[in-house]
Amino acid sequence: MEIIGIICEYNPFHNGHRYHIEKIKELFPSSLIILVLNGYFMQRGDISVLTKEDKVKIALEENIDIVIEHPFIFSSNSADIFAESAVTLLEKMGCSKLVFGSESNNINLIKEAAKKILDNSKNIKENLNKGLSYPASLNVNISSPNDILGISYVKAIIKNNYKIEPITIKRTNDYHDLKSTDNIISASNIRKKHKEKLSVDKYTSYQHLIKKVDEDLLFKLLQYKINTEHNLDKYLTVDEGIEYRLLKYINKAKDLDEFITLIKTKRYTFNRIKRMLIHILIGLTKEDKDNTNIDYIKLLGFNKKGQKYLSKEKDILITSKIPDSFISRKYELKASIIYDLLTNQNTYEFELENKPIKKI
Repeated sequence: MEIIGIICEYNPFHNGHRYHIEKIKELFPSSLIILVLNGYFMQRGDISVLTKEDKVKIALEENIDIVIEHPFIFSSNSADIFAESAVTLLEKMGCSKLVFGSESNNINLIKEAAKKILDNSKNIKENLNKGLSYPASLNVNISSPNDILGISYVKAIIKNNYKIEPITIKRTNDYHDLKSTDNIISASNIRKKHKEKLSVDKYTSYQHLIKKVDEDLLFKLLQYKINTEHNLDKYLTVDEGIEYRLLKYINKAKDLDEFITLIKTKRYTFNRIKRMLIHILIGLTKEDKDNTNIDYIKLLGFNKKGQKYLSKEKDILITSKIPDSFISRKYELKASIIYDLLTNQNTYEFELENKPIKKI
């Protein structure tokens, strides 16, 4: 039996995600699928429009066998950290293959780019220091978001000598396209349409579960945090004096979008700033990130097939009962509290219950 790993955020779950799962079942009929899932905050700094609990239930409903947590402390980070932590979780779960969406659908091109980047890491750091964006600093002929993330997945596999085979599935939509009305469109397009009060039933079966994020409150919370915190540079991704730009513009901007636009630079992209602001809001420090390793796997949900697989011995703690003393557990709780403020939900109760969802 093939053990297939996938890494997704489901913000929200849509027809493209269903196609992803169906394609895996078509390619590997008897496979078991393990999902590494983000919770409340996304890799690009967005706030999830689905709760973690709903995402787990949806995944199980859509024939995922095991769902494990991608902790906030890793999943709200740069592409390389996001990818390496997720791939490491899949390696520890015994996955033989990682299947991900790709614009080029050319795994050889992605592998070649990954090897080139690993061999030229010094040049990439120099490019970043010159103020080039991360995609531009890579100096490879790939610029599409999923392909760039795919490079990070393959880099993690090569660097750590993991025995996982990366496999691509052709992505049928454009991440940057916010206007398409095709059957499969990007999650960002769905979020934009839903925000404009347009029906998105055509694109997702779970429109009724999409939550409204209070962006005005988000900006007010950031205003309070930035204006009252005397040591902003202790937070993750607050580097190179950017805290002075934060303090300079936090009271000049009328909303979050304007604030990000005012502090944006060549080196600090829109997504990087969004991640940084979430780190500040939740209080994720550089020290805590540096002192955190993947020493357990948080089980979020499983079905009967998944339960049978989980009964086998693993060389790492797989559990749903994570002690509050773990650093990554502490930040998962903090993330849920902030999420509840911004969405008027009660995910904190789900976190405290600390039990996997079963579909037996």
